[in-house]
Order: sequence, then C-alpha cells, then structure tokens
Amino acid sequence: MADRAAGAWLEKLPVRYLTARGWGLLAAGVLSLLLAQLLGRRDLLGLGIFLAALPVAAALAMLLLKPRYAVERRFRPASVETGAITSVRLSVRRAGAAGGVVFMTENLPARFGQPPAFRFPARHPTGSGASVYEYRLRSGKRGLFGIGPVTAEFTDPFGLARQRHELGEVSRLVVTPAPVDLPDTSLTGARGPDGSASTRRQASPSDDDVMTREYCYGDPLRRVHWAATARQGELMVRQEESVTTPQATILLDRRESAFAAGFLPSLAGGHTGDLLLTSPRFEWAVTAAVSAACDFVQNGFTVRLLDAHGAPGLRHSPSAPWPGAEEFSGLPGYQDIAEGLAALGLAGEPRRRADRHDGGLGAFGDRLMDKLAAHRFKGPLLALLGDLSPAEAALLAPAAEFGSQAFALLVTEHPRQAGAALDTLRAGGWRAVAVSAQASLPAAWACFDAPVDGAAAGGPAAAGSTAEVQL
Repeated sequence: MADRAAGAWLEKLPVRYLTARGWGLLAAGVLSLLLAQLLGRRDLLGLGIFLAALPVAAALAMLLLKPRYAVERRFRPASVETGAITSVRLSVRRAGAAGGVVFMTENLPARFGQPPAFRFPARHPTGSGASVYEYRLRSGKRGLFGIGPVTAEFTDPFGLARQRHELGEVSRLVVTPAPVDLPDTSLTGARGPDGSASTRRQASPSDDDVMTREYCYGDPLRRVHWAATARQGELMVRQEESVTTPQATILLDRRESAFAAGFLPSLAGGHTGDLLLTSPRFEWAVTAAVSAACDFVQNGFTVRLLDAHGAPGLRHSPSAPWPGAEEFSGLPGYQDIAEGLAALGLAGEPRRRADRHDGGLGAFGDRLMDKLAAHRFKGPLLALLGDLSPAEAALLAPAAEFGSQAFALLVTEHPRQAGAALDTLRAGGWRAVAVSAQASLPAAWACFDAPVDGAAAGGPAAAGSTAEVQL
C-alpha cells in the first residue's frame, strides 16, 4: 500500500513531464541565469531565459494539445465462454497531422496478465492509414471486463517533454459461464417428434389439430363439425387444442443471505468499476442455470428465468442485453441468458415496509406464486437455491403444483444438514437434491431420477424423491 501511495504521489509531480534532455536543458538555463547574475553578462541572461523557457513551453504544449487518434476495438466472438479464447482486433488511425513513432500499451484487467504493447505506425498499415494489431484473451472466470483505453506516451519534436494520453474508450468484454453437458433425465418430460408437447390452451382451429365434443346450447353454428355429426348421429362441434412449445421455468435464488456463508469474494469487473459479488456456491448455481437453459433450449423448450422474488432473473445484471425479459426461446434466447448471467451477482434482501408486510414481494412470496400460477402446467419447474430454512421451504413447497414436474437443487455447505428443508419440499411434490459447491453437476442432475432408499429394494420411486450429494 505504501509503494502504491508513493507511486501515485510521484505521478502528481512535474518530474514526469520532461525528458532527460529537457531537464538537462532546463538545468543549463538555470545555470546560465546564475552566471549572468554573478558575471553581469546580458548575453548569458538571454541565453538562460531561452534555455529555461524552451522545455517549459514544450511541456505546456504537450499537456494542452491532445493528439487526435481514432481507435476501434472488436472482439471475435463478441462474447466468450469461460476458458475459451477471444481474438481482439485493435485498429488505430492518426486523425491529425503526421508525426513520429509512438509506443502504445493496451489497458487490461490484471487477470489477463501482461498488457500488449505495440509500435505506431505499424510496418504495414492499411490503405486508409490505420495500423491493425491482434491479440488474444482468455478468462477462467465469468464477468464483464473493461478492455482499454490505449495508453500512449508522446514527446515533442525536440525530445524535451513527454505526456501520456489515453486514446479511445473502454470496450466491454462479456465472459459468459460455460454450460456443462447434462445427462438425460425426466426433467424435460415426454417429447413429441418435433420437440413440442400438447397443452390445454385453446387456439385457432386447423384441419390437423381438431377434437370434437357434443353440442352445447350457445355454441356458434360455425363450429359444427358435420363429418363427425354424420358419424355420431348427433350434433358435434369442434374443440381445438393447440400444440405449442412447452415452457421450462428456472428459479435462480440470488439472495446474499442464501449463498454468503464463509468467504465472499468481490471480483472486480476490470476498469469499468463494476464489482461482481459472488461466492463459490453461487458460481455453482450459475453454472447449473446456464447448463439447464442450454439443455432446455436444445430440447425445444422456451425458458423463463425468475429470481426468488418473482422478478425477471436478469433484471439487475449489467451484462444482460434485455434486463427486463423473462422468457427466452431458441439459440438467440439462450445467448441472451448466458450474457445476462455473465455479470449477475448476489443481492441483499429488499427493505420491507415498517408494518412488516411486504405485499408478497419477499422471497417465495405471493408475487412469485402469481407468476408461476400464470404459467401452470406449461412445463417443468427448476429451482436453484442456496441455504434454505424450513420456513422458506414451506413457502416454496406449494409452487410444485404449478409445474408439470418440479425439481430443486440446494447448494449448501453441508448437504446432509439440509434434511428438514428437503423433507418439506418433498412433501409439497418436489424432487429435491442437496449438493455442495464441490459436487459434480452431471452427478447431481442424475439424482433427479434416482430412487429413494425404499425404491432401491424394489419399490417404486416416490414422486418427490430426495437425495443428498456431497462429492
């Protein structure tokens, strides 16, 4: 800390504004002024003023006149998964009059190692006069990182003064969590040959999707199915049933109180000033969320992502392309989820009103239940949770009835001590698994279909089977 403070103090001194040649010329000017005073020589006085003023004027000019450069930075790919490599293409073009050789350095967060340095202009500039440089970056952690700006040190034509300038702006590099291949389980449910499933939602009639029922008073005649009427001998009407893409709901708990046991690191997001508040257990849950989303999308599901309060799961993520979105479909939707999870951190509980009533906005409250009830039976429900008290488990347990199937993963320090919460969820109809942050995600995923102890002896597995995984 002392070294950093001393370095910052030295940076504020004017010593850094002059080169060795400039300081020598300034010293010669001061010496000439002293000799002119002692010897009474007016020629030495003029020479001293000229020698002392020249480096000072050069330093002022370098300080006030900022060079004009156009800097463009592109990432290929634009967002990258953890552990993968992205290529950075940096284009620098001088916008003002031609000058000499300049040595530049790209500013990078410390996690990327030594920043690249390069010489401008390049040996082979483009036809437009731009110098193009390429380098590669790789991060083992997810996050939103500030890349840039370019720092360059300029000197005047006489080499008397120098000044550092920052060129261009900071570019955001999004590092998304990498999904893990998950084993096949009953979580995705029964699928049609085209990846779709039948629901009870009414839709517009079609020749290929028609059911019939007996005529009831008030049914419009345009819905009469004459072919079925002729076969049945009584008046039959059309009853349409739609074939729609099912929807999987992922509930990602991001409460600090649920994941903040033990050491809670704050990972810097580069030069952007953003801090990612996270913990090893929350990182496990984020990996599970992106892996589940990838698995659902590949199986033809639309994915809905919510937090424990019923709000959009990515609402507070600075890296989310659409923070207010809840539903995501197809590969573009998965990419939006992955980018949103890149900089999603833990958050404290919102303040409650003085009357101790939060209007159902608390964790697992009425707001969440209303959101889940609005999409009843559209598909499976997956809850990724941290430490869960028996009272919180009792609030969440009834939500199992809103999904075609309900699965819960509890990421806790001591999985075998989560029995009370697991039993409460099981009683509500959940399939519950407790894991530690060291557990294998595919192994935990496979436990959703693992039989309970009684089933191992030959009995059928209960609908709300429970397992603890600590690997």
